[in-house]
Amino acid sequence: MTPSLLTKRGMYFEEFEVGQKVVSASRTVTESDVVTFAGLSGDYNQIHTDAEFSKSTPFGQRVAHGLLCLSIVSGLAMRTGVLEGTVLAFREINEWKFSKPVFIGDTIHVVLDIIETKSLPRLSGGSVVITLDVKNQRDETAMKGAWTVLVASRPK
Repeated sequence: MTPSLLTKRGMYFEEFEVGQKVVSASRTVTESDVVTFAGLSGDYNQIHTDAEFSKSTPFGQRVAHGLLCLSIVSGLAMRTGVLEGTVLAFREINEWKFSKPVFIGDTIHVVLDIIETKSLPRLSGGSVVITLDVKNQRDETAMKGAWTVLVASRPK
């Protein structure tokens, strides 16, 4: 494929506008995800790893790790393509709230909403604040918050 046929995926800082919304693809949280994350993080809390114990909790079943789901959300946000190849840094989680549990077998997606942009010429880019609303298969908000990312400016 010649370079002229390549398609740019990421948006440059100048292309972001307050009010833009992007909806990600969906992804089902699997038992394998939970077990792998427990091993990776060392978080073997029974609410995540013990089906019998979890039956006695208010949730009645195992709950996926909140930080696992936050990591999946990061991947879903990247899969939208808007930051692919243009993001300079993940700068900040401004706020984050876990509203509803995510269970094994739940399917989540994220709605991204651009709420602020700030040019940072010294970094050859700018800061973009994005709110994220993570929805489950019932369109209920499972978690939400805001992130700040640094995004490259369009090359001159």
